[in-house]
Amino acid sequence: MKIRDIMNCNVVTIPSSTSIAEARRLMEAHRVKRLPVVDKGKLVGIVTSRGLDRVSPGQATSLSIWELSYLLQTTPVKDFMTKDVFTVHPDDDSEWAVAEAQKRQVGSAVVLEDKHVVGIVTSDDFFDKVIGPLLGVGLPGDRIEVAGAVFPRKGPGQLEKLIAVVRKFGYKIMTIHIEGDPLKQECLDVCFHVYDGQDINALITEFQNQGYQARLRKR
Repeated sequence: MKIRDIMNCNVVTIPSSTSIAEARRLMEAHRVKRLPVVDKGKLVGIVTSRGLDRVSPGQATSLSIWELSYLLQTTPVKDFMTKDVFTVHPDDDSEWAVAEAQKRQVGSAVVLEDKHVVGIVTSDDFFDKVIGPLLGVGLPGDRIEVAGAVFPRKGPGQLEKLIAVVRKFGYKIMTIHIEGDPLKQECLDVCFHVYDGQDINALITEFQNQGYQARLRKR
């Protein structure tokens, strides 16, 4: 899946001269937590709601309400914005982007095309549009966990046997995901998201009769 498939194109940007108060107002008005900073069409930084909280005076400040208001209205975001922005291209793979974001410990990426901001993608987008569908989050059906069912070092054909059991009971498979680290673990668990079949308990019993540890997973 490409970044263009999950990015939010209605991105709100601000110039670096925007005040702290105005940046916070825009975040609240548009219900966003991040604002790319753009000067003369060029991305120069990004501000986040967490960053605003860090630079805003706390409750223990000795400033009066008038002094505090003046400070928030006159301090520009250029004084504290993050200048090293993680950027991606619309045609970049989302899997790579997730790995890179984790490496950088950031929760978003600004999408650039021909050096212009065309969108933004956040950790929420990755979950809602990538991880959620892969796991079948919010979709109907049942989830069956088959523990220790796949042994990476034993070669191909193991998953096909499990699928054959599911097909035997007429279930349609919506998603399959393997849980664990194949480089570190000798055996891995498999979770089937199935629907529109026969007795789910009979399917679980069939797995157990074939020597697998199977259970119905709570949704």
